[in-house]
Amino acid sequence: MNKAIFILWVFLASSINAQIPDELSSTEKVYGLSKFWQETNYNFIYLNKVDKAEWDALYKAYIPKVQETKNDYEYYRLLQKFCAFLKDGHTNVYFPKNIQDHIFNTHFGAYRLFLSNIEGRAIITRVNKSKKKEIPIGTEISKVNGISTNNYLKDHVLPYISSSTDYIRKDWGIRRLLEGYVGTRYDLELKLPNGQIKNLTLTHAPTAEKEVYPQFEKRTLLDMKWYDNAIAYVALNSFSDRKIDSLFFEKISELKKAKALIVDLRNNGGGRTDIGTAIFKHLTNDSILYGSKTQSRLHIPSFKAWGKWTTENDTLNNAWAKQSYLSYRDEFYHNFKYSPDTIDVAEQKKLEGNRIIVPTVLLIGHQTASAAEDFLIYADNQKHMTKIGEPTFGSTGQPMLFDLPNGGLARICTKKDTYPNGKEFVGVGIKPDIEIGKSLSDYMENKDPVLDKAIEFLNNKK
Repeated sequence: MNKAIFILWVFLASSINAQIPDELSSTEKVYGLSKFWQETNYNFIYLNKVDKAEWDALYKAYIPKVQETKNDYEYYRLLQKFCAFLKDGHTNVYFPKNIQDHIFNTHFGAYRLFLSNIEGRAIITRVNKSKKKEIPIGTEISKVNGISTNNYLKDHVLPYISSSTDYIRKDWGIRRLLEGYVGTRYDLELKLPNGQIKNLTLTHAPTAEKEVYPQFEKRTLLDMKWYDNAIAYVALNSFSDRKIDSLFFEKISELKKAKALIVDLRNNGGGRTDIGTAIFKHLTNDSILYGSKTQSRLHIPSFKAWGKWTTENDTLNNAWAKQSYLSYRDEFYHNFKYSPDTIDVAEQKKLEGNRIIVPTVLLIGHQTASAAEDFLIYADNQKHMTKIGEPTFGSTGQPMLFDLPNGGLARICTKKDTYPNGKEFVGVGIKPDIEIGKSLSDYMENKDPVLDKAIEFLNNKK
């Protein structure tokens, strides 16, 4: 790419940057902040885990701050920071489209960079093809704008990311380390794989070059392959599309030849729980499946009013007083009636001869989320199943969506999910039975130690 084109892109980017939308009035900005604060207070399922005095103080401190923001982009960034205080992966603030369309993460005109958290470092794991020699895969970003990457993350990136788990916050922080509005400039210090230090200045602008290195893996809804000793591998990459059920059912006759099975959920970010359930029924002999237990907040204003005058001593053997006491403190919950999923006689007949009950490994990782985590709850008491990989995303629930000023959007998690016995996995993730992750050398050598461990484990089971 020649220098003249690059200079033109930088000029265009700077011009666009000067036109960041600035349409919201101070009143609208305060309303948006207040709307989010209000909906959180009424509906956020994990409000009991929030320091409410600090939350209210933060709201009051943000009233003048949002009015002082210079444009709508800066305003929505501040709302995201406010939201991130809640530390929930299903509670978020999203930019309006007229802002989101001009936010870049991997595009820098002549360059395109993709970052991953590998061993706690910001590693470049993909570039546009023409730059693969200049910036080799495995290069580490050691400084951003003269600040060490870890300190830059801590001060300028992580405070804006809403996550239930620290490791996901770090993953996303590194992935979005260089995210910014078009025209944003970064001065980087790079540490190349050979140890050489390279300085590079990048400015967000569209990248015309489409080819990247290495190429993106072509991932379908369901992938299947075979390994030695009749080990079948099936990747269930999403539960958002019901088509995955029929794709799986089509493979059952072939899967019945397996002596062992690997089910890869590492790229499954969730979707609908019932989609995963339909598949899981073919992987167990059980007729009763124990899924997650759920609850939500119950708000009846009169009980909250009475609770103002109710003491803890009043609640002894008095359900009415207990509800009043807890309602006033925003801690009264509706526990949804728990009933395991029962496979009736008719469905059991359909399943006969179509179940694959062999030693099974479930591959899990940080991106195994939401409905995929619900799938793992079913698997918790299955003796023939073993989880291998890294802790899961650690967030699920039922978000409530609502509008924010000028096209923005927010969601707040309204439902808590736990194991049937009340054990929590939101905020901590579902832990593997055998924990193993990918090192930088594994990445550089295109190795998959998690899959390799699964194959080794299954071969040793025979």
